[in-house]
Amino acid sequence: MRPAGSDDVPAVVALVERAYRGDASRAGWTTEADLLDGQRTDAEAVAALVAGTGSTVLVLEDDGRLVACCHVRSRTAAAAPGRWAYVGMVAVDPAHQGAGTGRDVLGAAEAHARDVLAAEQLEMTVIAQRAELVAWYERRGWSRTGERRPFPYGDERFGRPRREDLEFVVLTKSVA
Repeated sequence: MRPAGSDDVPAVVALVERAYRGDASRAGWTTEADLLDGQRTDAEAVAALVAGTGSTVLVLEDDGRLVACCHVRSRTAAAAPGRWAYVGMVAVDPAHQGAGTGRDVLGAAEAHARDVLAAEQLEMTVIAQRAELVAWYERRGWSRTGERRPFPYGDERFGRPRREDLEFVVLTKSVA
């Protein structure tokens, strides 16, 4: 895996959309197409992640095509001791799902947070209604905190909800 550059932004956006939204995402198991319509991200948002201080978008290529990515950013947690990093936008092309690629990407994100950002604790949010995905993270050592956060209804940058009960669960993992 390598850090994405500004030239990678269109390919990262296309990959994330393929992995999570629309009919193309239904070829894999990470689809959110039954929960949300519209976009998962856009070029402006991904460009900000790529250019942000303490923020890295990691990408994995296969024969010159992006097949997986994730975002890792440093963050502080006033309520908890230690250094924290946030992991998000973990996406694997549907054609590469089920072969360990997601596990490898998540491992690279965890290693980057620990080794580059000096993080001791990681946090992520997952749509609560994605029980299978939450369970997948739990099998990889992530734990539910019991905290839930609201879905950003009304902000189409995150999609158009097909349900009125969406919310996020917060997961954490120690990497110290």
